[in-house]
Amino acid sequence: MSSKVISFPPPGTGNSQCQLKFVDFEDHENHNSHETDGLSKKHLVVRRGKPFKVTLLFTTQTWNPHRESLVLEVWLGNRSERIPVQFSEERYNPYSWSAKIYPGDVHPQSVRVHICSPVQSSVALYDLVLHIETRQSRRSYRLGEFVLLCNPWLKDDPVYIPLDAQIQEYIKSDYGVVYMGTPHQNNSRPWSFGQYEPGVLEACLMLLEVSPQHRRDENKDYIRRADPVYLSRVICAMVNCNDDKGILDGRWHGNYEDGVNPTEWSGSADILHRWVSSNCSPVRYGQCWVFASVLCTVMRVLGIPSRVVTVFNAAHDGDGNLKIEEYYSNTGEKLNLSKDSIWNFHVWVECWMRRGDLGAEFDGWQVVDPTPQEKSAGVYWCGPCPVVAVRQRCLGAPYDTSFIYASVDADIIKLILQGWKEVSRVLDRESVGQLIYTKSIGSDAPENLTGTYKSKKGKTRSSMVCICVMSQHDARSERTTPGSSSSGGMSAGLEVSLSIDGVPSVGESISMCVTVTNRSSSPRLLEEHLNAQIKEFNSNPEQSFWKSYKEVRIQPCEVLTLQHTISPSEYESVLADDDIVNMAVVINDVRTEERFLATQEFSMSSSQITIEIEGGDSIQMNKEHTAQVSFINTFTKTLDGAVLTVEGSGLLQGKHKARMVLLQPGEKIEKTVTIVATSAGTKLLMATFSHSNSTKVVSRSFHKVSVTAA
Repeated sequence: MSSKVISFPPPGTGNSQCQLKFVDFEDHENHNSHETDGLSKKHLVVRRGKPFKVTLLFTTQTWNPHRESLVLEVWLGNRSERIPVQFSEERYNPYSWSAKIYPGDVHPQSVRVHICSPVQSSVALYDLVLHIETRQSRRSYRLGEFVLLCNPWLKDDPVYIPLDAQIQEYIKSDYGVVYMGTPHQNNSRPWSFGQYEPGVLEACLMLLEVSPQHRRDENKDYIRRADPVYLSRVICAMVNCNDDKGILDGRWHGNYEDGVNPTEWSGSADILHRWVSSNCSPVRYGQCWVFASVLCTVMRVLGIPSRVVTVFNAAHDGDGNLKIEEYYSNTGEKLNLSKDSIWNFHVWVECWMRRGDLGAEFDGWQVVDPTPQEKSAGVYWCGPCPVVAVRQRCLGAPYDTSFIYASVDADIIKLILQGWKEVSRVLDRESVGQLIYTKSIGSDAPENLTGTYKSKKGKTRSSMVCICVMSQHDARSERTTPGSSSSGGMSAGLEVSLSIDGVPSVGESISMCVTVTNRSSSPRLLEEHLNAQIKEFNSNPEQSFWKSYKEVRIQPCEVLTLQHTISPSEYESVLADDDIVNMAVVINDVRTEERFLATQEFSMSSSQITIEIEGGDSIQMNKEHTAQVSFINTFTKTLDGAVLTVEGSGLLQGKHKARMVLLQPGEKIEKTVTIVATSAGTKLLMATFSHSNSTKVVSRSFHKVSVTAA
């Protein structure tokens, strides 16, 4: 990366005999040395605390170090620092700027200078100026710009992470996996972080420049950008647009026609490009995994190790009392009466850094959650919160630890109402944060992080406190539920549980089993109410689509098994690929009027779309390759208006569709596309299938493509 320099001699100073002609930023060697290759074609990108090289090429006059001094000056905003260029073989001072010339670096008409920044320099775009000075004169040259990033390879950097495998996964990898669904039936979808896509680094720098902190006080912001704690908090707020010119607008319900349905995103680069091209107008729309994945991209670009984390059964505790209340009718229908909620899954980011503001015991992974849920200090940002503080219940540790703790360890109070009167209450201490996943290093398999957030010993203590408080509230109706796959109701004489048979698939019947155990010495007449409702992952259920009622008798010490089936014709018009089913059973003892609740939530698996690339999944840049995409109708009925859609950022322009007026059972719809990769890295092909009988996407598949330079 050579640069034509611009000279600006002060009036009346005259010219020194030696004049600068060009500067060579030696981008190839510097980018390889600093592990920044591919991040930018516009700028030299280097890491703080590590020397980088520039070569100065002079005009016909040779530079004479005995007569002329070289002084570099780095500018950040309206602040600058002069760096005398010295002949030296001494080690670099990690706390100040330095510029050195080593023996062998001086040649006729050129000199190589080694520049090193302080290890805790600010992350930003800098200007570099050269002064050639004598006692009588000075000539100055604007050499160009360079970008300075965090350095996780350097022990003195607060983001240092020790293992090479961690750096490869949490900094250099441009590919990730997001886990979704429910704790007992989860699935994964790939995500392209896209940090090597053209313009992504520049978008991340722009994000910092348009932040409220920078606009309020540019100098203060530049100074504080040396701290990853500050950086992560500012970026967290900027990923959502609620308080600022942030990247993403969130929408969780309703119509997405004026934007992009969050389920259709498969990578960060497209989102960042749209934000920049729209003059920092928010991109529509995001949900938790989109917010988190974009944040992860920005953090990796800036040099902060980061990973996307999914919490299954995450609590949204709006009032901060560490309790979530859920309400059910006496027929098992879940009611929308609480401001609190349980999300089937919620996705946030963990960033690795030292916490100099808290002490070494809080170093390591920090939760940073950009999804706008609740304000913190008047702003929609959350974190960085030390994971170890959550596990140790240090709820006062900054930032937002109590909210994160509730997300993974709150208690659920399930109440059955008859009219507006509470007739039964169940305490569930185990379901929230039941499973916490991230992508394993070097593998798409999940790594279980639950133990890093939750201490069984600590949970027991909190549960005892909760039981004590609630017993004072209503000692007669308090019950606890065992830690099982479903929430079950029990008393001294009766136990109720609900289980789903296998993994329900779209187009097949849903089978479930209600088990009632009578441990008393008396027979009972029971009413069984079953209720099935559709819900989105982050909301309470909608109206019921299936109900069942029957009366049953159970004898003393009998175990009663009640089988139920929902046929495809009873759900096909309402259920689709992303939907979750909330199933609940209420057993009513007719004589005692006791009621027992058991619940289970599950998602439907759909028929997979097949994606095959001719010649394999590793392709060369700028060369045409053929991809074959197909879907087979596994439904028992003919589908009207079948549409198979294929798209892929960095592989295809726009959306490519195949259509069939009628798709018979067992019949295939297929589409052949030609893909051309415009840049190296990991890309994703995405295919969706829909039909006019359903308003939603019926099936969605992703395919990872590795692109190498030609």
